[in-house]
Amino acid sequence: MKKWYAVIGDPIGHSLSPFMHEQWFEEHNIDAAYIPVHTEPFELEKVFHAMRTLGISGFNVTLPHKQAIIPLLDNLDETAIAMSAVNTVTFNGKRTTGWNTDGDGFVRSLMAKQPDLEGKVLVIGAGGAARGIAFALKKAGFDSVTITNRTFRRAEELAEAMNGNAVTLRDAELSLAEFSTIIQTTSVGLAEDEGLPLSLDHAAAGTLAADIIYNPLETPFLKAAEAKGCRTLNGIGMFVYQGAIAFEKWTGVSPDTEKMIRILTEKLGGTYVNR
Repeated sequence: MKKWYAVIGDPIGHSLSPFMHEQWFEEHNIDAAYIPVHTEPFELEKVFHAMRTLGISGFNVTLPHKQAIIPLLDNLDETAIAMSAVNTVTFNGKRTTGWNTDGDGFVRSLMAKQPDLEGKVLVIGAGGAARGIAFALKKAGFDSVTITNRTFRRAEELAEAMNGNAVTLRDAELSLAEFSTIIQTTSVGLAEDEGLPLSLDHAAAGTLAADIIYNPLETPFLKAAEAKGCRTLNGIGMFVYQGAIAFEKWTGVSPDTEKMIRILTEKLGGTYVNR
């Protein structure tokens, strides 16, 4: 019987997940399909039960359902518990387990860019993505992780949860040269006229500046970082690696992530550079 998988979200038409997973199914001769399911918030429970009744083998969860899906699931992985968010669901019979692969996906992308990365890390933002990345960095052995956010109290709450540090945006701006890695996790940058989440005037040349946004491939934040002599990393690697981890959980197969990064980079109008 043909297996099927899905991604649910609102909106969902922009998602590249169906393209990516269908490519992987084809490459590995897996008889399966992956479809986008537009799910408005009031429909979430109905859609979840319908997919389970129809025999779905697993699905991804994107905005705005990463927290709302949790009460519907039978089990949560420890990472999903720590992050209070789920982006991947697996099935064991009818029983469901929620996972979050976002943070680990980002760390895989980061380490692919520079395997020997060390030093102090600054995370800009305190939302779900920042939370996942911060916990994944700690799990991967990064001891010095600092959180900054427009609303400082939220930065403090995340820092306290992960035994990290919190600084105001102003203090972060003035001390940027202390950080070897700066990670931008907010939605600022999806539009050209939104500006930057913080000033990069004090960033040191050679610092690795990462943005989790992948469309556009080069955000205003990355452009400003490059102008300061920083090395840059866009969000396409995080997107591919988080999807690969989900694919591995569903199928037991590890897909070719480097090839997919190339395909999606070129699909989005960029030029692929072998890292």
